[in-house]
Amino acid sequence: MSPRIVPASSDAARRRDTPLQITVDGAAVAGVEGQTVAGVLLAAGRRSWRAGPSGAPRGVFCGIGACFDCLVTVNGERDVRACRRRAVDGDAVSTQSRAGMGEPR
Repeated sequence: MSPRIVPASSDAARRRDTPLQITVDGAAVAGVEGQTVAGVLLAAGRRSWRAGPSGAPRGVFCGIGACFDCLVTVNGERDVRACRRRAVDGDAVSTQSRAGMGEPR
């Protein structure tokens, strides 16, 4: 299964999706109404958008909101799970990092 958006002209189901645009770290990213923030990022080719304590890249791991690997800041609200939050036209998304913080004890 491809995370890419299917162009309306070649969509066999004839969906008429409503486009939206969010900004991620200041860069415009196009999406479709109903997609999660993670879905928009994946469709745009982003596989990771956060760094863990060791500096390792993180993105979607579980996809159901249980693991917290996909955390982002949305409209100033920190620690939003990108896999659970529906993208809204105009959302300002910022990536987060815990690199260099070490693992909690």
